[in-house]
Amino acid sequence: MSKQILVAGGAGYIGSYMVKMLARHGYEPVVIDNLSRGHKELVVAGKFIEGDLLDKALLQRLFSEHNIEAVFHFAALAYVGESIKYPSLYYKNNVCATWNLLDQMVRHRVPYFIFSSTCATYGEPKWLPLTENHPQNPISPYGRTKLAIEWMLEDFWQAYGLKYINLRYFNAAGADPDGEVGEWHEPETHLIPNILLSLLSENRLLEVYGNDYPTPDGTCIRDYIHIHDLCYAHLLALNYLMDGGKPDSFNLGNGEGYSIVEIIRATEKITGEKVNFEYRERRPGDPARLVGSAEKAKRILGWKPEYPEIDVIIDTAWKWHKKRLVKE
Repeated sequence: MSKQILVAGGAGYIGSYMVKMLARHGYEPVVIDNLSRGHKELVVAGKFIEGDLLDKALLQRLFSEHNIEAVFHFAALAYVGESIKYPSLYYKNNVCATWNLLDQMVRHRVPYFIFSSTCATYGEPKWLPLTENHPQNPISPYGRTKLAIEWMLEDFWQAYGLKYINLRYFNAAGADPDGEVGEWHEPETHLIPNILLSLLSENRLLEVYGNDYPTPDGTCIRDYIHIHDLCYAHLLALNYLMDGGKPDSFNLGNGEGYSIVEIIRATEKITGEKVNFEYRERRPGDPARLVGSAEKAKRILGWKPEYPEIDVIIDTAWKWHKKRLVKE
């Protein structure tokens, strides 16, 4: 009998690909998503439950009716700017909802939790590439909510034995190489899809926030990781816990940084089209550089990115967005 894995936020960008990967590896995904930011059409496997993690009665029924063996948690709000404007919304949706989920896990003795955390917990880098022992001093409510959850997980491990892995993402990017699922946010705030959407929309102008950062071309530098590689790390993290591994935290990135201008030029090369963009004022909460070391994940989890090249990441995203817009 297949092991049932709960995927919270499984109708979102990363969660939907995780659902597909779990099914391909012989697991039975059970998906819960309130569809406030996700899309049911992206759930291509398992059982789908429309609902909110803040609904205690629903979670109680879900854990009572299913033999859940582990939880993957992707159900969070993740816009830095929005979190600065509406911190209450972020603490409610991210922290309170996660407490609800963990409480039910303890009640139903579900032992394993794989958490979608973020490099935003580090704040302004004191050194690069960022390693897991870097001080955590987030500069946005979004980053603080994720760090609060990391603290909560440590306490639940100490008190109840709930085993967890924090996976601190850098910039998730790209799409399913099969073209079945991919990035679909409304509104879209991520760089690569916004570049691509500017090419697919008539007279759409790409806005680049800040060109006066202390970087070679003045624009922010980020570390991009393909969602396939990201999700495969989650699978390895679950195997690690099931094999007796202890709770831990791992960075997930490629260890290479690309500026916004470099991403624009790479996209122009892949698509053969010219990107029309203009500079705007900096956004609050954006560090100049964020590049991470994933050596710990490679050493302990045995993780190795399959799609590290930025051209491949952009190409899979380009094919996905063209296909999605044709469907619409």
